[in-house]
Amino acid sequence: MSTPPSPPAAERTDGSTVQIGALVPLTRPGWAEAGQHLLAGLELAVRDVNEAGGILGNPVELVVRDTAADPERAAAAVDELARLGVAALAGEYHSVVARAAAARADALGLPFLCSSAVLDALTDEPTEWVARLAPPQSRGWQIYADFLLSTGHSRIAVATQPSVYWATGTRILRDHLAPRGGTVTELDMSALDPTALCDELVAHRATALLLLVGHPEPAVPIVRSVRRDQRLAEIMIGAPAGQPEFAEWATLLGDDGAAIPFLRYLPESLTPLGVRVEKAIREQLAEAPSFVAFEGYDTIAVLADVLRTHGVDRARTAESWPHVAVEGTRGQIQFSRTPGISVWQWDRPPIQVVDRDPAEPDRFRILHAG
Repeated sequence: MSTPPSPPAAERTDGSTVQIGALVPLTRPGWAEAGQHLLAGLELAVRDVNEAGGILGNPVELVVRDTAADPERAAAAVDELARLGVAALAGEYHSVVARAAAARADALGLPFLCSSAVLDALTDEPTEWVARLAPPQSRGWQIYADFLLSTGHSRIAVATQPSVYWATGTRILRDHLAPRGGTVTELDMSALDPTALCDELVAHRATALLLLVGHPEPAVPIVRSVRRDQRLAEIMIGAPAGQPEFAEWATLLGDDGAAIPFLRYLPESLTPLGVRVEKAIREQLAEAPSFVAFEGYDTIAVLADVLRTHGVDRARTAESWPHVAVEGTRGQIQFSRTPGISVWQWDRPPIQVVDRDPAEPDRFRILHAG
C-alpha cells in the first residue's frame, strides 16, 4: 500500500481534538432528510465517544461538509478535509457522490469509512483506504429480486432516470430475474410523463413497477398517477432504493405511500446499543430514526475503536480494516474482501424488504429478509 505521510494535525495526541471529516447531503438536490438522519447518527456517536474519554484522552470533533449530492463538491471537500488534517473520513449517502469521494480519499491516502452508499464499484481499482458499512447493491437488489419472484411478480417495469446507480440497479435485477423467467422493461422518465408511464405499464402488462428515480420528483407524481389509474389497480409499486423510509414520503403521499416495498438495512432486533441509540435519536429528531441514522452511528463507533486501538496515523487506520470487530447498533461489524467489491466490506449487514402498513402508515411491515 502506498502510504502518503500523515500531516502533523492527524498525529497529535496532546490534548488537541481528533478531527473526523463527515460528508453529508444536507441541501437539495441532495436527499436532505437522509442527510439529516445520517448526521444525527454521526453526532450522537461522537458525543458518546467524548463522554467515554475521547480518543487517547483527546476529544473527537466532527468536521461536517455538505455534499448536496454533487460529486465535484464532494471531491473538493475531501481535498479540504485532508488539508485540515482529519484523521479519517466518514459518511455520505448518495452512491455516485461517495464514489467521487472514495476516489479522492484513495488518491490522497485518507481513510474513508463510507456509511450508506451501496454502488458495488465504489472505486475503479481495489483500495486499502476505503471501507463500507452498507451492503453492496448487487446483494441487496438480488434479495429484492427474490422477493419479487416470491410474491408472484415476474413482469417487471422500471421507471428510471439516467444515472450509473439506476443503470446498475436495472442490470442487477435483469441478470438475476432473467434466468428465473422474469423480464425487466425500462421506461425512461426523461422521455415520459406520469400519464404516459401509466399507458406504457398497461401496454407491457407489467405486474410490478419499480421506482428507480429521484425523490420527491418524479417519484411522488408517479405514485399518485399510478394509484389513480383504475387500469393499474392490481400493480405493485416498489422502491428498492428506499424512498419510503423517510417521513417526508408519508407526508407527501399519505395513504398512497403505503404498501410500497423497499430495502432497509436493519435487523429484526437491534442490539442493546441499538435500542439506546434508537431512543436518543428519536428524541433528537422528534421522529423514528431511519436505518441511515444507525449507519451513521456505527460509522463513528468503528472509527473510534480503530483510532483508540491503532492510533490516529492514517496509514495505520487503513491497515486496521481487516482487524475490526465492533459491536454496533445492528450487530457485530467486521470487514473482509468480497469478490467483485473494490473496498473493505462489512461481511453481513442486515437486509430487509419492508413497506409501510396501509392500516397504519407510520408502522413498517417486514416482508422478506436476506
